[in-house]
Amino acid sequence: MAIVKETVLEVKHYTDRLFHFRTTRSSGTRFRDGEFLMIGLEAEGKPLLRAYSVASPNYEDYMEWFSIKVPDGPLTSRLQHMQVGDEVITNTKAVGTLVMDNLKSGRNLYMLATGTGVAPFMSLVRGLETYEKYEKVILLWSTREVKELAFMDMLENLNDHPVWGEVTQGKFLFYPSVTREDFKNTGRITDAIFNGSVYDKLGVPPFDKDKDSAMICGSMEMNMEFKRYFEDDLGCVEGSSNTPGDFVLEKSFVEK
Repeated sequence: MAIVKETVLEVKHYTDRLFHFRTTRSSGTRFRDGEFLMIGLEAEGKPLLRAYSVASPNYEDYMEWFSIKVPDGPLTSRLQHMQVGDEVITNTKAVGTLVMDNLKSGRNLYMLATGTGVAPFMSLVRGLETYEKYEKVILLWSTREVKELAFMDMLENLNDHPVWGEVTQGKFLFYPSVTREDFKNTGRITDAIFNGSVYDKLGVPPFDKDKDSAMICGSMEMNMEFKRYFEDDLGCVEGSSNTPGDFVLEKSFVEK
């Protein structure tokens, strides 16, 4: 596995649990929107690496990352103290299941995220290929508290952004929700899908497996709950690199 050094360009802490950082991107680093790389630090002379989704679209010359802070975590206990100018290490070949090739084209693409599981979708909602395959791209993102909706301002104004607005072409819809505070949308996104309230709120038709697709990334509980819903209740087929399907979920790592 090829390892390269990248320089930290920006660090932003949202809460005592969440932070976001931006790094340089080596010319040999390749990824499709939605994929992840191994990223980390040198520790005791050895690479200490963990899987992180790249949160920036693949046409940018930098990379963005979104991370939780685990007080005793081997990596995040160190990573959270990064400063601009520090170095991190990454591999150069990305992998992952949350890519366009694993889904059939269609009407609406639903991206279903909890917590830091939004990271691959931050890449995809600004990705060129995403909007070529669907009429609407709909992100549902749930956190415990409003302050954990780290990218809410950007996402609520994505269609009007001078650069990304040309990518989305007005096709992007966003449904943020929180579970532990009063907010314009409260509750779990599983419930918003199951009871249909999100369709009323956004003015879109209910999910139809013959027309729509879904991507899932978040807690293991949510991943499995949606997997059962799409497979058992709706009769959907999980997609893979061999056979594009109706939904995909990221199994390689799960928000802890």
